[in-house]
Amino acid sequence: MQPLIELNHVTFGYGAAPVVEDVSLHLHPGQFAALVGPSGAGKTTLLRLILGTLQPVRGEVCIHGQVLSRRNAPQIGYVPQLETVDWNFPVTVEQVVLMGRVRKAGVWPWASAEDRRRVRETLERLDLGGLEGRHIRDLSGGQQQRVFLARALIAAPDLLLLDEPTTGVDMRTAENILHMLADLNQGGMTILITTHDLNAAAAHLPWLVCLNRRIIAQGAPEDVLRADILNQTYQGDMIVLQQDGMLFVQQKPHHHSYRDILPQPIPGEVPPGSEEARSDGLLD
Repeated sequence: MQPLIELNHVTFGYGAAPVVEDVSLHLHPGQFAALVGPSGAGKTTLLRLILGTLQPVRGEVCIHGQVLSRRNAPQIGYVPQLETVDWNFPVTVEQVVLMGRVRKAGVWPWASAEDRRRVRETLERLDLGGLEGRHIRDLSGGQQQRVFLARALIAAPDLLLLDEPTTGVDMRTAENILHMLADLNQGGMTILITTHDLNAAAAHLPWLVCLNRRIIAQGAPEDVLRADILNQTYQGDMIVLQQDGMLFVQQKPHHHSYRDILPQPIPGEVPPGSEEARSDGLLD
C-alpha cells in the first residue's frame, strides 16, 4: 500500500543543533499512531514538518510518493496543544469551528447556511450541541479540546494531527478523547498524535513511534514498550509491567523516600506535628 505520508531521512533544526535528525517514517492510509518521547524530543516539530509549516534542512516529506508542496498538500486537520491558545481572544465556539472551513470557503467571506449546518452536526457528533454561541474560554478543558477537534473535522481531512490531545484534562476526559479518536479511525481516518501518556498510548494506540531527535523504535506497543527501548528514548530507568494483557510503564523510583528530603530538625527543637508538639499545645 502506498503511504499517505513519508518522511525520508528528514533533518531539521532551529539553530546549529538539529531538533530532529535523519528521521524516516511512513504513515499509511487508515493508520492510527502516536509519537512518544520526552519534552524537547522533536514531536511537535515533526508534526509541523508534515503540515508543511516547516521545511526540512535535509531529506524530504512526501505525500502519496510525491514531494510535499502546496499543489499536492493533502487536507490536514490539526489540533494544537491547548496551552498554545490565547483564551482571551473574543471568539465563540461556532466561530472557532468555522475556521476549519477556510480552505473550502467560496468567494464570500461569511459563512453559508450549509457551513452553519455542518458546524451544528459536527458539534452534536462530539457532544457539544447547543454550545455554538458560548465563548471558548468559558468551556472546560475537555470541551475546549473537542471544539478544536471539531474545527479540524469539519473540513473532512485526509489526515488528522493532534498535539498532546489529552494534556491538561482529567483521566476520564482523556479516555473519552482517545475513544473518540479510535472511533474516527475505525471510520477510515488516518490519525497521528503526540502524547506523554505512555499508559494511555499502550491501551489505545495500535502503533507507537519512540522519538528522541531520532526514531529509536516503532511498532506495536508490546514490541516497543520495553525497558531497553524506553531507557534509550527517555534517558532514564523505566519499568514495564504486564498484567491481565495490559502494559504499564513507570519510571523506576528513587531509593530515597520523601522523609529523606524533608528538612532535618535542629537538635533540641520540637519537630512540628510530633506528639511532643501536641502535648505542649503547639498544635490545635
